Amino acid sequence: MLGEKELTKLFPDFIDTVQASGIDLKLENVFIQKSAGSLIDNEKTLPELERLKPPVYTLKPKTAYSVTIAPKMKIPKGYAQLYLPRSTLNRSFISVHTAVGDPGFYGTLQFLLYNYGDFDYTIKQGDRIAQAVVFPVTGSGEYDGSYQEK
Repeated sequence: MLGEKELTKLFPDFIDTVQASGIDLKLENVFIQKSAGSLIDNEKTLPELERLKPPVYTLKPKTAYSVTIAPKMKIPKGYAQLYLPRSTLNRSFISVHTAVGDPGFYGTLQFLLYNYGDFDYTIKQGDRIAQAVVFPVTGSGEYDGSYQEK
């Protein structure tokens, strides 16, 4: 795991959110699901999404939201990221479901936010919702999947 000195060098777009052992990630947009999706034989059909009006979002109980993070993430070759929720959200019955950031990925991070609670939860665009923990990866290639932005 990398510390703040290495993180500020590798991720200059996130200098204002670098912490002792990771990078805090800020909420950009919130979306609700408007259609079905599927994954069969690795053929992805993503659901249609409807963007909620910023800057303040009300997360309804027992409801999932797709969210994006700003700014775009560029993971250098030789490094990977694991994304973890901020503890304040966990204490408020809100969970952030994430994936792994592969070496060489460039683009918009998209996570799932779920309100497990019985009450509305209010959050604002720009609030820190997750933390990226960065690890060196040896002997790896680079991400070249369908979510890569050019």
